[in-house]
Amino acid sequence: MTSGGSFYITTPIYYPSDVPHIGHGYTTVAVDALARWHRQAGDDTWMLTGTDEHGQKMMRAAAANGVSPQEWVDRLVSEAWLPLLETLDVANDDFIRTTQERHGTRAQKFWQSIYDRGYIYAGEYEALYCVGCEEFKPDNEIVEGTGAFEGLQVCAIHSKPLELLHEKNYFFKLSEFAEPLLELYRTQLDFVQPESARNEVVAFVQQGLKDLSVSRSAFDWGIPIPWDDSHVLYVWIDALLNYVTGVGYSADDDEFARRWPGYHVVGKDILRFHAVIWPAMLMAAGLDVPRGVFAHGWLLVGGEKMSKSKATGIAPQTLVDTFGSDAFRYYFLSAIAFGQDGSFSWEDMLARYHAELANGFGNLASRSVAMTTKYFDGVVPEPAEYLEADLAVQRLVTQAAEKADHAIERFRIDQAIDEIWQIVDALNGYITTTEPWVLAKDENLRPRLATVLYTCLEGLRALAVLLAPIMPSSTEKLWSALGAAGALADQPIREAGRWGQLAPGSAVAKLAPLFPRVEDE
Repeated sequence: MTSGGSFYITTPIYYPSDVPHIGHGYTTVAVDALARWHRQAGDDTWMLTGTDEHGQKMMRAAAANGVSPQEWVDRLVSEAWLPLLETLDVANDDFIRTTQERHGTRAQKFWQSIYDRGYIYAGEYEALYCVGCEEFKPDNEIVEGTGAFEGLQVCAIHSKPLELLHEKNYFFKLSEFAEPLLELYRTQLDFVQPESARNEVVAFVQQGLKDLSVSRSAFDWGIPIPWDDSHVLYVWIDALLNYVTGVGYSADDDEFARRWPGYHVVGKDILRFHAVIWPAMLMAAGLDVPRGVFAHGWLLVGGEKMSKSKATGIAPQTLVDTFGSDAFRYYFLSAIAFGQDGSFSWEDMLARYHAELANGFGNLASRSVAMTTKYFDGVVPEPAEYLEADLAVQRLVTQAAEKADHAIERFRIDQAIDEIWQIVDALNGYITTTEPWVLAKDENLRPRLATVLYTCLEGLRALAVLLAPIMPSSTEKLWSALGAAGALADQPIREAGRWGQLAPGSAVAKLAPLFPRVEDE
């Protein structure tokens, strides 16, 4: 992507029925890292996140807690979901809530346009519904209950009995979009990523699509259907619209044209909504489909998908209190191949924290700055002649920066970090082989010492820029300690690999350990 282009990216719109767990944190920091990278590359970047606050489950939870649905969602958002962004150092541009008026009025205009185009009809519906999923369940997600639920049909995801609902509803002619969707997947091979997710979506649509119930008439906690206020929009149909209502659909044509279409990053369990139903809705409304949908895998704890109902959810704050927000971001973005399932364990995080962050990156930064202070009175030295060992570091920095950018283009944050980390490993190896502490003992070798330390500091300059989207806090401290010119956030990330940007003569500052040791409790 060339610098300056539009890059609009969203997290899934979260259902705040309970407190966020590290799975929500994982998705959010992934989207934030992608947005930060593109922002720092000079692209016209916009990151949207938010909460999906309507539906039957929310209404029941509010009643159980003796408050109105609006009071209930206000409490959840203010006490749990907005603080999550601060905890994880997320720099989103907007936060949309589906109970906001801007969303409701724009969502109504969207559905009115689809109704006017003839894609909606009235009908009756009877199907098994999971309140936990807020979804009428397909046959392949209905299983026979066991134990207390023996003889009942239960949701394969929640293991709770399904409710048989019979309602008069409005239907969207989803069945008419099977062929246009298959053509989309054929002509835009990267519309759904990774490939495993794409194959799943194609197979699903090839089986044929059924028309979709888009309204509920049994309760009123939702956005009224514009042509019949005895119905409210089905919660998922309401929720998906945030991606366009949040960037000015039907209200600000210039903003909408500037931002849309965008990219969606979602968990694979909600892939069908985003890669099948959502583009069909957009086609029906005469709007561009998204640029792409990326489905990441699940975070497994003890071999199980993280779940509120199974008590495997871990609060992000728990990990941040111990390791810090940068380590949370680094661990989840590097330890898991983005797009595949990944396992979390405290032991693995602790081991990686010490090996890669404290001993690897942190120690490299500390000793490079400390040696500059000791041997050159805290002034970045002027390099003398570059030898092959120095030139090898320079080549690696250039290549790693380019490869990391290509990996980000493919949404492979983990591969980008792998490329960048080669610089960390190479510089640590370079210090071991060049032995600056030995060079410092011989005045005749002072030019060589200057070259070695400049190479370390300039390598750290590149690392600070390249790792800023992943670890914004520690890289900011490093940037200040290097005495580099300008703000870190203003450094063009696609030029990070160009050698020689750190000015000799700059003063370095004392650097506290970026990643203090954590005691294994």
